[in-house]
Amino acid sequence: MLTLKKVKKNPIILEFIRQTDIVLTAAGYTDHGLRHAKLVSDRARTIAREISLTKREQELAAIAGFCHDMGNFLGRTQHHYWGALLFSQLYLTKEKEDEVAIVIQAIANHDKYTMKLANPISAIVVLADKSDVHRSRVVETSVAKIREDIHDRVNYAVTNSRLAVNKKKKEIILKLKIDVRFVPVIEYFEVFIDRMSYCRKASNYLRYKFRLEINNFELL
Repeated sequence: MLTLKKVKKNPIILEFIRQTDIVLTAAGYTDHGLRHAKLVSDRARTIAREISLTKREQELAAIAGFCHDMGNFLGRTQHHYWGALLFSQLYLTKEKEDEVAIVIQAIANHDKYTMKLANPISAIVVLADKSDVHRSRVVETSVAKIREDIHDRVNYAVTNSRLAVNKKKKEIILKLKIDVRFVPVIEYFEVFIDRMSYCRKASNYLRYKFRLEINNFELL
C-alpha cells in the first residue's frame, strides 16, 4: 500500500528533493527542500481531515504534498509536470493505479499556471503549498541582501503563518503576522496576489470560502 512513511523513506525521492533544494538555492529562491515538503504534507493532511475526507484520502493528500515540488531540479517552469512524471515512474507499476493517478494529478496541477482541479486532493495541495509564506523559507542569511529581493523580504517579514479550517462556517483561513517595520503589507500583495487567488479558487472547489487575515485584519 502506498503510504507517506514509505515515500519518506524512498532514497530516490529524498534525492530529488535534495537536488531541488540545491538548484533553487543556487538560483536565489526561497526554501523548496525538506522543510517545505514536510510543511505542505502536514498541512495537506490537516485540511483533508478537517473537511472530512477519508483516512485514505488524507494519506494521499499528504503524499502529494510531500512530493509536489520534487521536479524542480529538472526545470523550474515545468517542475509540476516533471514531478508528476517522476512519481509515476517510481510507483505506477508497484501501487494501486487509481491512487497513484490521484497523486500524479495533484502534483501536476499544483502550479498556479496550470491549475485544473478535478478532485479535492488537488485543491488541497494548492492550498497547502501556496499558503507557505514565512521567514523560515528565506535561505539568504544577510538581512541587507534579503531587503534587496522582494520575495525574500516579504517572506522574512512574515513572523507567523497559520492555515485554519472552520468547518461550521465553511471557511479556510490563512492568518499571517507581518512585521510592517520590515515591509508594508502592500508588498505582500505584489508578490502573492496570484497565489491568494488560486487559494480562493481551490477553496471554492472544496465548497469553502477562502479568507486572508493579516495582522488580525481581514483582507480577502
